[in-house]
Amino acid sequence: MFPREYRGVAFVVGLFLVVQLGALALVPEFAESGYQAVENPDDPTNSVVYVLAILAMTGLMLAAFKYDFDGAIRLLIVGVSAWLSWYVFSALVSPLAAAVPAAAVGVGLLVYPEWYVIDTAGVLMGAGAAGLFGISFGLLPALILLAFLAVYDAISVYGTEHMLSLAEGVMELNIPVVLVIPLSLSYSLLGADEEGERDPDGDDPATTDDDEGAGEGADVSDPTPIEERDAFFIGLGDAVIPAVLVASAATFSPAAGLAVPLIGINLPALLAMVGSLAGLLVLMSWVIKGRPHAGLPLLNGGAIGGYLIGSVVAGVPLADAMGLAGFL
Repeated sequence: MFPREYRGVAFVVGLFLVVQLGALALVPEFAESGYQAVENPDDPTNSVVYVLAILAMTGLMLAAFKYDFDGAIRLLIVGVSAWLSWYVFSALVSPLAAAVPAAAVGVGLLVYPEWYVIDTAGVLMGAGAAGLFGISFGLLPALILLAFLAVYDAISVYGTEHMLSLAEGVMELNIPVVLVIPLSLSYSLLGADEEGERDPDGDDPATTDDDEGAGEGADVSDPTPIEERDAFFIGLGDAVIPAVLVASAATFSPAAGLAVPLIGINLPALLAMVGSLAGLLVLMSWVIKGRPHAGLPLLNGGAIGGYLIGSVVAGVPLADAMGLAGFL
């Protein structure tokens, strides 16, 4: 039997894989249903608009926590979770029928936000968001998005540290902007809340990250060793943002598709997945030791590196792989 911290890492990897594979499975259905959010997915200004939205949402959430509007933020995120879940379920059943399980996700988060309810909602939310952004962001906009958010994540954790304040506020809300990683089968998130085991000032060892529905993240870990924890937390944004490039590569890369059942994938998308998971394993090795670190530099860097390697191996010129051919 592996030590419980390694079981926790395996659980994190499993959640990330489900988000990525779910996004790949949803991409064809989303594209066929006309869910592409922009008229021209190759326009790099799409990334700029999204980045500005992230900054605005970050400021809004910080202000809400400062002025005790936490409840409004919780309702907003629960609503976004139900909305994105509807997109996922509508790929399987009719839009009207999809409203029933989507509403159940929202109700579950409001009335019984246990860790497995939060994680289930987070996976649905993450796969839906990554799929939607994947068909809406061409290769260049996706690469710009990942590169910018990796830099912003590092600055917000190591520089301004405002993401630490945001993480403290988010942790108390029990909403799927963070994935909960229990280290024992008996762990209860609600029980920990009732017993006061999670300290909003950061005494609970965790890796946390903010996500505005599908946003960037900042992983912050308390220096307490993982073997002393009952659970740790990692931001949903860390799963979603690399998956955007995976979905974008599967949609827009000229590389030949691979014969994989149920999902459309090519070599660049596959190696983007491998690269992001390699970055995740490095991140988790630091988390186990209690070392604080911003997550997206590793995760996005791994995804971008894997994508570019996959493109070269697949015979795609770098100009095409980076979405620059139309500008040259």
